[in-house]
Amino acid sequence: MFEFLSNHMRDAQGRLDSTRGLLCGLGAGVAEAVVVVCPMETIKVKFIHDQTSPNPKYRGFFHGVREIVREQGVKGTYQGLTATVLKQGSNQAIRFFVMTSLRNWYTGDNPNKPMNPLITGVFGAIAGAASVFGNTPLDVIKTRMQGLEAHKYRNTWDCGLQILRKEGLKAFYKGTVPRLGRVCLDVAIVFIIYDEVVKLLNKVWKTD
Repeated sequence: MFEFLSNHMRDAQGRLDSTRGLLCGLGAGVAEAVVVVCPMETIKVKFIHDQTSPNPKYRGFFHGVREIVREQGVKGTYQGLTATVLKQGSNQAIRFFVMTSLRNWYTGDNPNKPMNPLITGVFGAIAGAASVFGNTPLDVIKTRMQGLEAHKYRNTWDCGLQILRKEGLKAFYKGTVPRLGRVCLDVAIVFIIYDEVVKLLNKVWKTD
């Protein structure tokens, strides 16, 4: 989705500036949230909460999904959609903004300048770290909205207000350190693999 959007927003020299990179990342994040992330994250969070409860009711993955759909309908797999769209949209917007900025700085006036995988990995890790510090509060709200106790919140805004009133600002940054380690590696690896796959494909046929 990012490549689809960015191919329509590059200038005559094939460059993508940071602002357009941010907008393309935002679009990619929103699409990702609606099509993939929200249902998968909702199911994952429900399973984690169920398995840590005194009397787990889901016997396995398929049984759990079947029970969620039977009790709550398909809507049950789309809890916290607004929070997920906000989280994932801002997530990818930050990552691609930082990555595009760093790429443009490194390549200078030559957008076709090759990048060493190590450099790509370092830039990816920096982009990942920026996204963690930038949107961990939204991730906390999203997780609460998708859990088994989501019924306590009227909507995304109410969830955020309740967390602030009852637990304070620090609650919005719970899990930052472990998430930082995972996300930095995750984003670094994704960008390295993507760049190397594109290089390989370019040997077979030209890709934009």
